[in-house]
Amino acid sequence: MGSPLPDAKERFLTVPVIVTLAVSAILLAWPYLAFLEFGSFGNDNSIQWLISSWNKQTDYEHGWLVVPIVAFMLYHARKKIAQAQKRTDWRGLILFIPACLLLALSFRVGQPRVTVAALPLILLGGSWYMAGPQVARLCAFPLLFFWLCIPLPSFQQATVGLQIIATNLGYLGATLFGVDTYLQGTNIRSTGGHWDAFNIAGGCSGMRSLMALLMLSAAWAYLSDLKFWKKCVLFLSAIPLAVIGNGVRITSIVVLAEYGDAQFAAKTWHDWSGLLFFFPICLVGLAVTHSLLAGEMIWKPSRRKKLVVKINKSQ
Repeated sequence: MGSPLPDAKERFLTVPVIVTLAVSAILLAWPYLAFLEFGSFGNDNSIQWLISSWNKQTDYEHGWLVVPIVAFMLYHARKKIAQAQKRTDWRGLILFIPACLLLALSFRVGQPRVTVAALPLILLGGSWYMAGPQVARLCAFPLLFFWLCIPLPSFQQATVGLQIIATNLGYLGATLFGVDTYLQGTNIRSTGGHWDAFNIAGGCSGMRSLMALLMLSAAWAYLSDLKFWKKCVLFLSAIPLAVIGNGVRITSIVVLAEYGDAQFAAKTWHDWSGLLFFFPICLVGLAVTHSLLAGEMIWKPSRRKKLVVKINKSQ
């Protein structure tokens, strides 16, 4: 009897493939780690710049969450990736063309965000070339999801508009609870002078929370089993949920200042209400939206699905 045939994994991980992967990793590390041309003093590589840009000034403090989420999505798809047909496909190299153009442009204009934007295209093109279109299709969303951690200045321009919306929502919410206030620009003031004015600054506009919630809703929609258009609705629902959640948060600060301790409301509750109040409201909102789109409570799987699983197992 002859020796047993190697499985798909053994056929794919041949010596030439392993050597190619090692060489590719070295070539990939070169433009991202060897070039020290970015940062305030021009001595950071693009990865160092990216990590340092996850701060309050860019409204991208959530950036550090993107990498573990990408890793989780790839881990979630691991069985499908393992079962996918693997073959070399030269069409994957097409994605290297825009990636190389982005790299050349980034070093020409000194924009590290353009350098980082090329990374998902390189990884996706490499997976397509090395493993075929089926694997590339499964890896496409997780890899392109990495773009959400790249700070974009254009988002910060919407801060003023969100400040005005948040100020008005806080004012209306306080009125519903019987707090007599008036607006002065982006300040909410007590008519009776019971507490100092609350200035809805850029950090309170909700932009930071909106970006983080958009990231979470994108991953949530991808991992759901909804139809494509329902995934899009679930993703976009993060925008009104973030605006409403921030308005409720500001309302809680004003109400607590009026009926409780103004100093506690302005400092402690202001600093912690986002984590303890805003995100729970928004996550519940996403769960409710998902349930409405799915036609059932997502935390209570339908009996129909359980019967399908049992039938499949019996077969």
